[in-house]
Amino acid sequence: MKVAVVYGQKHQGNTYKVAQLLLSRLDCRKEDLKEFWVNGMGQCVGCYQCILHDEKLCPHRNQTEPIITAIQEAEVVIFASPNYCFGMTGQMKSFCDHMAYRWMVHRPYDMRDKIGIAISSTAGAGAPTVAKEIRKQFSWWSIGRTYLLPFTVWAGSWDEIEAKRMRKLEKRVSALARKVNRTAGHSKPCLKTRFLFSLMKRMHLKASWNEMERKYWEEQFIRK
Repeated sequence: MKVAVVYGQKHQGNTYKVAQLLLSRLDCRKEDLKEFWVNGMGQCVGCYQCILHDEKLCPHRNQTEPIITAIQEAEVVIFASPNYCFGMTGQMKSFCDHMAYRWMVHRPYDMRDKIGIAISSTAGAGAPTVAKEIRKQFSWWSIGRTYLLPFTVWAGSWDEIEAKRMRKLEKRVSALARKVNRTAGHSKPCLKTRFLFSLMKRMHLKASWNEMERKYWEEQFIRK
């Protein structure tokens, strides 16, 4: 399977290690795995060029395009962000802002057959909140099925995690890996994704506010 991983922070802390634990159990060859870090990427400036005109007009397109292409080519998309103030990292949020034109309400790439995995860790509270934030982005990109993998370490570092808690994590990761290995490549979208995609299609066919987006929907999804 082809897997694209996007990390919200450069340091290889607990969230990175959870992601690596999952990757070690997925049926993915090294050459089919692409990993990206969003640190150092230019911050989205809200110029709206990607939505109103062309995504290639984004001032940071040379940085974002390889990641976006990998996401579109992958069968499994993994986003891993630690919990910063009960939210994903600012760097990851900015990358998601760069993906605004790919929301279903605008010009989505059809990702209904893809699997999304949202990973987050924290020493205390907040990991589930971050995972849900990531899932929201996945849903609006049209990723058909999303799994959450939040993990509270209750420790200062990976090596300090209690053995019992680590066994629990490994059990969760193994169960998720088996599910992904079994369905990747032929995953069916959940009811929410099917409903939203159908709703967006009707909206653009009848009353799209952006002529370019209406034509895009006609060419990509309506005339087919």
